[in-house]
Amino acid sequence: TTSSSVSSATVASVIVAVVEGRGLARGEIGIASIDLRCPELILSQFPDTGTYAKVVTKLHILTPLEILMPDTASDKGKGTKLFGLITENFRNVAFTAVQRKYFNERKGLEYIQQLCAPEFSTVLMEVQAKYYCLAAAAALLKYFEFIQNSVYAPKSLKVSFRGSEQTAMIDSTSAKNLELVLNNRDPRSDHTLLGVLNYTKTPGGSRRLRSNVLEPLLDTDTINTRLDSVQELLQDEELFFGLKGAIARFLDIDQLLSVLVQIPKQETVQLAEAKIMHVINLKHTLELVPPLKAVLTNCQTPLLKAYCSSLEDNRFAIILEQIKTVINDDTSYTKGSLNMRTQKCYAVRPNINEFLDIARRAYTEIVDDIAGMVTQLGEKFELPLRTSFSTARGFFIQMKTDGVVLPDGQLPSDFMKVTKCRNNYSFTTADMIKMNDRCEEALSEIFHMSYVVVCQLLSSIHEYVHCLYKLSDAVSMLDMLLSLANACTVSDYVRPEFTDTLAIKQGRHPILERISGQQPISNSSYISEGSNFILITGPNMSGKSTYLKQVALCQVMAQIGSFVPAEYASFRIADQIFTRIGVDDDFETNSSTFMVEMKEISYIIHNASDRSLIIIDELGRGTSAEEGIGICHAVCEFLLNFRAFTLFATHFLELCQLEALYPNVENHHMGVTLTRSASSNAEKVTYTYLLSRGRSEEKNYGLRAAEITSLPPSIIQEAKEITSQINKQLWEKQQSDPRALKHRAVYHLATRLLQAARNSRLDPDSLRIYLKGLKKRFQAEL
Repeated sequence: TTSSSVSSATVASVIVAVVEGRGLARGEIGIASIDLRCPELILSQFPDTGTYAKVVTKLHILTPLEILMPDTASDKGKGTKLFGLITENFRNVAFTAVQRKYFNERKGLEYIQQLCAPEFSTVLMEVQAKYYCLAAAAALLKYFEFIQNSVYAPKSLKVSFRGSEQTAMIDSTSAKNLELVLNNRDPRSDHTLLGVLNYTKTPGGSRRLRSNVLEPLLDTDTINTRLDSVQELLQDEELFFGLKGAIARFLDIDQLLSVLVQIPKQETVQLAEAKIMHVINLKHTLELVPPLKAVLTNCQTPLLKAYCSSLEDNRFAIILEQIKTVINDDTSYTKGSLNMRTQKCYAVRPNINEFLDIARRAYTEIVDDIAGMVTQLGEKFELPLRTSFSTARGFFIQMKTDGVVLPDGQLPSDFMKVTKCRNNYSFTTADMIKMNDRCEEALSEIFHMSYVVVCQLLSSIHEYVHCLYKLSDAVSMLDMLLSLANACTVSDYVRPEFTDTLAIKQGRHPILERISGQQPISNSSYISEGSNFILITGPNMSGKSTYLKQVALCQVMAQIGSFVPAEYASFRIADQIFTRIGVDDDFETNSSTFMVEMKEISYIIHNASDRSLIIIDELGRGTSAEEGIGICHAVCEFLLNFRAFTLFATHFLELCQLEALYPNVENHHMGVTLTRSASSNAEKVTYTYLLSRGRSEEKNYGLRAAEITSLPPSIIQEAKEITSQINKQLWEKQQSDPRALKHRAVYHLATRLLQAARNSRLDPDSLRIYLKGLKKRFQAEL
C-alpha cells in the first residue's frame, strides 16, 4: 500500500493563483489555491525577499497542476522577476495569464462571504485586510467555475488562511538535498523520508504526511500532543490494530466532499452516474463513523480524545438518516463493473419517483430478454453460450472452445465481431447490438431520474456538510499518527524531547537504515548555544555528508511528531532548515558550481535567524584553494554572529583554526584507521564512519589516492615533501596563546551553568555532584 498511496498523493490536482503587490507593496505576495479533489480554499499572504524563495517553496509544496497570474506580470516580453522565476522553476506546469481585472480583492471577499461554511467564518476576520490573497482568490474561483463548468454550493467551502508563522520553512533546494519526498537518483523510489514514514492507508493521510514532512511544526505543545498519541498507539496494541482496521476501510473523503459541494451547470449521463456513485460512497463512509468512534472511546491522550469527541457530532447520524430515506440500505460499493452498474441502478428506493420505477422495470425486462435470447441461440446451434458484460462493449456472448466441435470448423454466420482469446470466443449478434442500445437508453433514463432525486437529497444535506470536514481531518490525522507509530515498530526509535540543546545519542540515518536493512554506524551529536558551530573534517567517503543529512532528517522527524532513530534525542525547535550540499566531484558543471554555491550561501546569509539549523557540506570547492579558504572563513565568521546551530563540513583544514579564535566553535572529524599489509607493505585506509572530537589528523589521503594511480614515483615524492613543509607551517600557526585558552574555559563554564539553570531536572544532591564536576573540568581547562 505504501508505494501506491505515495504515488496517488503526488498526482497534481491543485490550481494556484499568485499575485504580487505593485509599487510600494512590491514583494508582498498573495496566493490562493484549491485542490480539485478537496474543497478547501487555502489563502496565504506574506512579504518575500528579492529571491522569492518563500513563493517558490510554497509552490513546490503545493505541486500545482496549473498556475494563474495576472497578464500584466507576463506581458510585453518584459515579464516581472517573479513571473520569470516561477516559469523557470515550474517548466512542466501549465501556466495561464488571467486578465488583471479578475484579480479584484472586493470580489474575492464577496466570494468568500458567499461560499465559506459558517463554522470556518472566523477566517473572514483574518483575511479582511489581506488584499492580495483576496485578489488571488477572486481570480481563482472565477477560473475554477469556467474550467470545471460548475460552482460551489453556497456556505459549503472550507476556507483557511495560512501565514508562514506556524510551520518551519524548508526551502525547495534543502528539501531536495535531504530527499524529504523525492529520491534524487530515482524519482519512483520510496527511499525518502516520506517513504520511510509512510504506512498510511488513506489518500488523505498520505497527503497530510507529505505536507508535514515539507512543513514541520514549530509549536512544542502541538508536537508533544502528537508524540503522546504515537506513544499511546505503541503501548496499546488493541488500539493500534483496531484503529488500523477502522481507518483502512475509508475512501477518499476529500474527493467525496468535492463532488458533494459542487453544483454542475449542466448534466450529462457520466455526471449523473458519478453523483449516484458518490452518494453510495458517502453512505459507506458515514456507516464507518460509529465503529471508528468505538475504537477511540477509551483513549487517554488529549489529541485522540479530541478526535473521538469530534466524531460524536449528531450531524453524521442526521445525514445518514436522510440518505437512507432515499438510498436502499443494502446499496454499497462492490467490485465488478456489472455489479456496480446494478448497484447504481437500484440505489434509489422504489416508490420515490414513479417514472424511475417504470424505467427500471423496462431495463430489467431488456436484461432478461438478452439472457433469454442467448439461451435460445445456444439451443438452436447446440453450443455452450453464456452472457457476458464489459463497460466498453455492454452485453456480449462468450463461448469456451474446449471440447466444442463446430460444423465445418466455422462459427454460425449470425455471429458478428468475433474475437478469440486463448480458449475463449467473444462475439455478438445484430439483435444483441439493438438490445444493448435500448439498454443504454433505459439506463440513461434511470440515471437521469436518480440524479434528480439525489440532487434534492444533496441540497438538503449541504447545511450539515461541516461534519464531513471534521471527519476528513480526523481520519487523515489518525492515519498519519498510526503511520508514525508503525514506522517505530519497524525500526528502533525513541521519543524526542525539546530543550534549547540538540543532543542525540547514537543517532542513525533513517533512510540509510531502511535501505541497508541493518543497523548503520550510529553517531552522537551535541550542539548547544555555548558551542553552536561544529566544524567537521575528514577525507572523502568518510561519511561527513551522510552524518550531516542524518542530523537534519532527525530534526524534521522530531518536529513532525515522530519518534527518531537514536538511543536518546533532544532538539531545539528550528524555525528554518537550510542545507548547502556540494556537487562533490562533478567535473562537467564545475564552471558553474561556484556560482550555484554562492547563490545558495547568499540565500542562507540573508534568511538565517538565531533559531535556524544550518547545514553546509563543502563550500568554496568551485574556485582556487586560497579563494575557497577565504570565502569559507568569511562565511563562518558571519554565521558565528548568529545563535543558529551550524554544522559545517569542509576539506580546508585551515578552518580548524577558528576553534582557537572563537569559543563557540568545536572541531570534529570522521575517523579513519590505517592498516599496513604484511605482504606488499602498502597502507590501506579503512573508514570507521565514527565522529570524534578534534581536527582530522591530516594523513594526506589525496597523496595516498595518487599513489594507487600510475603517476611516476618522482612526482609523488616531490608532492609529499612540499605537503609536509606546508603542514609544518600550518601547525605552527595553530598554537593558541594562554589568554585565549583562559577566555575559552570561562566561556564554556558560563554556558554550561546557564544550561543547567534552564533545563536541569536534577535533585539537589545530584546537582551538587554535577556542579563539582563542572568546577573540576574548568580548573583542568585552565
